[in-house]
Amino acid sequence: MINRVKLKITGKNPNYFLSELIKRNINIYYLEKDYKSLTIIVDYSSFIEIENIKTTYEIKLINLYGLNKVKYLVKRYSLLLSLLMIGILLNIFLSNIIFNIEISHPNKEIRKVVLKDLEDLGLKKYHFKRSYKKIRKIKEELLKKEKDLIEWIEIDEEGTKYIVRLEEKKINKKKSKCPPRNIISKKNALVLNIKAETGEIKVKKNDYVESGEVLVSGIIYNKEDAVSKVCAKGKIYGEVWYKVNVILPEKKEIVKKLNKNSYGISLKYLNKNYNFKKRKQLIKKTSYNIIDSNFIPVKFSFVKYCKSKIIKTKYKGNEIDTLALQVAEKEILKKLKKEEKILGKKVLKKRIKNSKIDIEVFIRVYENINSYQDISNIKLDDLNKKEE
Repeated sequence: MINRVKLKITGKNPNYFLSELIKRNINIYYLEKDYKSLTIIVDYSSFIEIENIKTTYEIKLINLYGLNKVKYLVKRYSLLLSLLMIGILLNIFLSNIIFNIEISHPNKEIRKVVLKDLEDLGLKKYHFKRSYKKIRKIKEELLKKEKDLIEWIEIDEEGTKYIVRLEEKKINKKKSKCPPRNIISKKNALVLNIKAETGEIKVKKNDYVESGEVLVSGIIYNKEDAVSKVCAKGKIYGEVWYKVNVILPEKKEIVKKLNKNSYGISLKYLNKNYNFKKRKQLIKKTSYNIIDSNFIPVKFSFVKYCKSKIIKTKYKGNEIDTLALQVAEKEILKKLKKEEKILGKKVLKKRIKNSKIDIEVFIRVYENINSYQDISNIKLDDLNKKEE
């Protein structure tokens, strides 16, 4: 490779400096000039000679060519190249490690048993991947050990995890018998929806019921006589009421960006982020990935941050009410099942104390109000005698 440099020479009389170069027999491969400067390309060895010329001209290195260019780039970006090399080696190393073993089966107890067996047989998280021959041997040994539990098993490798698929051995099990019972209300509520399968319905839509009140009776009557007991089945939904106390600071914090930047390192492992420059006044602006692979759950990044400052200010208009309703709703939603929902919400009252705002929120919820009462010990003859 030819080692050359591009120089810019600035002074009062560029032609004089050019004539000096010609006198010294310096080879010039490119020349561009104006009334104040010269731009030339010369051999790198000539650059050293030009620098030693005693003159008032300003000599500026613009570019390098050849091997010196490579050396310059390696020196300048040595840290980045080192990180890149470490990243590649780390990527290769981590891509051969198993970070997760996923057992695809709905039965939690079976998943626990299989996972324990796999660990005993040497298939564990955070260990190196196993060969095809070793995986086949593990499957054979596991099927032999759990012959009464598992019909077949398959272990597939996907990236840095193993997905274990299996089929449970079908054993005829007698269904547990539902004992005679009543469906009762577990809360004070307004009945909204009745879905009864068996039993005698005791309430109507829009009835107000109290906790413990019978909704669907397991005692079946023929006219006025109790004739049998059944397991009452069904779902009763009602409107249930909650009061949630939300405590918020009297002033909210607003993050204002500043025109100042900072830099740091960020590591993402599985679903967790670790920032090695943790400061509240920094906002992530741009990330430059050093390690980012679809095969391993690790991302290593060089991060550019924007500095910021926190300003405290009072809430405007209904902002505090809106925030309190959101917090209260989030708290209630944690307790609800899929078919249950929030019907309405409103702020009841607010109280300021010690720079905090205590807000009471009222929430109406559509909720399953089922609870059960065992009636196995109730004798029908005794009921009929009482009624007589």
